[in-house]
Amino acid sequence: MTRRLGETPWFDAALAWYFVTVWGSGFLATKIGLQHAAPFTFLTLRFAFGLVCLIPIVLLMQPRFPAGRELGHVVVAGLLMHAVHLGGSHYTQYLGVSAGITALILSAQPLITALIAARWMGETLAARQWAGVVVGLAGVALIVWHKVDVHEASAASLIAVTVSLAGVTAGTLYQRVFCPLVDLRSAAAVQFAVTIAALAPLAWAFEDLRVDWSWALAGSILFLVIGASLLAVSALHTLMRRGQATRVTSLLYLTPIFAVALELPMFGVVPSALSIAGIAVTCLGVALVTVRTFLPARGTPS
Repeated sequence: MTRRLGETPWFDAALAWYFVTVWGSGFLATKIGLQHAAPFTFLTLRFAFGLVCLIPIVLLMQPRFPAGRELGHVVVAGLLMHAVHLGGSHYTQYLGVSAGITALILSAQPLITALIAARWMGETLAARQWAGVVVGLAGVALIVWHKVDVHEASAASLIAVTVSLAGVTAGTLYQRVFCPLVDLRSAAAVQFAVTIAALAPLAWAFEDLRVDWSWALAGSILFLVIGASLLAVSALHTLMRRGQATRVTSLLYLTPIFAVALELPMFGVVPSALSIAGIAVTCLGVALVTVRTFLPARGTPS
């Protein structure tokens, strides 16, 4: 009864499922938002609104702000996670690449994370976990296979999505290694500010900051800021602090499932039998990697 909420056995599982649900839904929110503003402009609006939301929280709660070397690490992690990752992935779709190719390339993150963590971060993965990483990637490929059209992928778009993949992988691991004790509220405020500083000039130079104002744009920004940039990213970093990097990032395999499921009521896209099979394969792969992390053994956290 006296244990803190964060120490309860189901807390990690709740964070994990929240992250997966919102991250997967965020694909559709982004798809809607990009219909009303170009990528850099859309992201500038998104993080400007996020900073406005964070200011009263920071003033009221007065969290510890990073300083010195830690501040530099927070800035680097924020630019990688937000400016590089989201800028690349948004611009990929803006250049005409389908969500299928984008999702498929970005879903390689857990495999890359596993290789990096095993080689340089001292994580030891069992054969079952390595199998789960590969099985999960295969499942994602099945889910999005019907959407893949390689003819629409230009050299620029492939470069953009590759940069995005490098950014999210490096940013997630960088914050885990170099910012393990930073307050996530103050860190988010700093990272949002530097992301605006990086993307706003690009939006002005290449897009003239053109915006088609609409309720759909406002709704997508609201969802992505509150649900994804503030809460889901904080959930991801909290999970990274509490578990192995490979196990946590393997949850990203599950995000296309929510995108596929929500496309039916929102856009009338019926999932194919291959996609449904891919969902089952993906869930198996994630279970192989994460089951010991998120399922408590005999009433105790694993």
